[in-house]
Amino acid sequence: MTVTTADPAATYRQEAAELLAQLEETLLDLESSPDDQELIGKAFRALHTIKGSGSMFGFEAVAAFTHHVETAFESVRSGRFGVTPALISLTLSSLDHIRGLIDAPEDAARPEIEERGAALLAALADIVGGAASGAGSAPPALIPSPPGERKTWTVTFRLAENAMYCGTNPLLLLEELRALGECAVTALDDRLPGLDEMDPAGCYLGWKVVLTTDQPRTAIDDVFIFVADDAQIAVEEAVPLAVAAGKETPSAAPASPPVPSAPPARGESRPSVRVQAERLDSLMDQVGELVIAQARLTQIAAASDDLALRSIAEDVERLAADLRDTTMGIRMLQIGTLFGRFRRVVRDLSQALDKSVALITTGEETELDKTVIESLNDPLVHLIRNAVDHGIESPEERLAAGKPAEGRIVLSAEHAGAQVLITVSDDGKGMDRAAIRRKAEERGLIRPGADLSDSELFSFIFHPGFSTAGQVSNVSGRGVGMDVVRQAINSLRGSIEVASEAGAGSRITLKLPLTLAIIDGLLVRVGAGRYVLPLSAVEECVDLSPEDDAQGVTDETGGRSFLNLRGALVPFVRLRGIFDVPGRAEGYQKVVIVTSGGLRVGLVVDHVIGQYQTVIKSLNWLLDDVEHFSGATILGDGSVSLILDIPHLLKKAQAGHVVTQAS
Repeated sequence: MTVTTADPAATYRQEAAELLAQLEETLLDLESSPDDQELIGKAFRALHTIKGSGSMFGFEAVAAFTHHVETAFESVRSGRFGVTPALISLTLSSLDHIRGLIDAPEDAARPEIEERGAALLAALADIVGGAASGAGSAPPALIPSPPGERKTWTVTFRLAENAMYCGTNPLLLLEELRALGECAVTALDDRLPGLDEMDPAGCYLGWKVVLTTDQPRTAIDDVFIFVADDAQIAVEEAVPLAVAAGKETPSAAPASPPVPSAPPARGESRPSVRVQAERLDSLMDQVGELVIAQARLTQIAAASDDLALRSIAEDVERLAADLRDTTMGIRMLQIGTLFGRFRRVVRDLSQALDKSVALITTGEETELDKTVIESLNDPLVHLIRNAVDHGIESPEERLAAGKPAEGRIVLSAEHAGAQVLITVSDDGKGMDRAAIRRKAEERGLIRPGADLSDSELFSFIFHPGFSTAGQVSNVSGRGVGMDVVRQAINSLRGSIEVASEAGAGSRITLKLPLTLAIIDGLLVRVGAGRYVLPLSAVEECVDLSPEDDAQGVTDETGGRSFLNLRGALVPFVRLRGIFDVPGRAEGYQKVVIVTSGGLRVGLVVDHVIGQYQTVIKSLNWLLDDVEHFSGATILGDGSVSLILDIPHLLKKAQAGHVVTQAS
């Protein structure tokens, strides 16, 4: 059971969005398994629920349109028409239309919207009706179920007392039963409480319906799909009087037992509570404040000789850690909820480009912060579109190269410490190194003949306006998509790695933090200021020897040089120079080696304080033009520490120097 405090319209929109996403996946599964009766039933139940709940919550246009799509799938479910690619394509287009009606119900009466809906239903009626009648055309209305043997059923049902609070209207259920045939309805008032105990919105009546219909028993069960979980329902076939008198002894089917519930639309699930996202974000903010307060308490207790205070501080630290982990766990969602959306993207693109492409997903159970998942949709769409358009060859080219005609795109996710790795790989032709170099030289990004590694060369595809496409199409070619990918991943404090092999395909890996709320950081000091580096970007810390320090070259950043790190030259920058800290550092400085996008650079700091759990605070919009920082945090003593923007600092270090590739 789902409990919600949102308004009914918002609740319906959210649940309908989940059902539509589930229905889209079911339809795509049906395309490869058209005879799977379980999938057909699952699609029908989802359509029935969208229709029934839409009518209950006032989305009449949604209910009216979905009713016709549901009728088409009733023809499929009853075996009068098989699942075809044309039916799948048309149903997917109908789902897009339903989404539009849900998002903007006020537009349902617009002529162009009505015309689009009528065209979809006419095409659907032509497919299903034509197949059912054997003709090439069909009337505008979809073909209903053909009449079968007329039977009389006794239907008795009682709804939960809070049914009307949840938006259920018993009159609509009775109307659906009347639509099946001849009905005689009797109200059951034996459970009516006294007036002083009666809730005006409570549902105390039951109903006994004697229904004579030529529709199958399943049509009666379908009426109660949306309410069956909490209702008492019994459906029994009425025994003819002649049989009761002993005049006939036909092998009649036994009376159906009481039906406590119909098959659930979304499968069995544990009881859950639906909470508004704003409340969850507020809870996370309060947990962050608690972590900060706990850090201050721990610092005060460490400086005190009071054993009782230290004991309390340890208990608070343990409880705060447990509460933090639990709250972060609540925010975690399986990334499969995102991966499922891209099957439709690949299907539509492959049809538009006349290619055969299969999308394979792995690691759907990998969990990631909901905020990160919400921000990944657009970047992954761009990566997948590029893979289908630029990576995967045409079937003819693939066969000529000794490959299967069908291309493969693999979308995978896996945990790697405090990060999640999301990889988009394909078995296409790979990236054209010569074309990328030529384009980079034309735009003045590199000197002609410059010696670059593959990682450095491939990084140019993320520059604004960079594209090697010969012509602009509806899919790609303007050089905008990959720049959007880089900006989005940087905003999530993640990094991108690119690998490609000519003729074998490409692989793009996104490295993302598990959460954006609380991270593990490395606290360092530069002058009098303290700064936090995301620990996931830190590779190691080394001393800056006097010999290496003496090799610094003074420039506008305050000095850079190369550090000989076990035989590899790693460029480093002095943060004292970048932050314009006056004076010289006392004693030996430290170099923190950080990595981003497969590249690494050293950041020279005065002192490495140690690991620190960082509660991230966003910077005020007035500080949008401040460089080098991605946020701030509050330390245990109440002072503010800025969080360093590693991709930005690496970009600054890269200017004028070739940054080494991380090994």
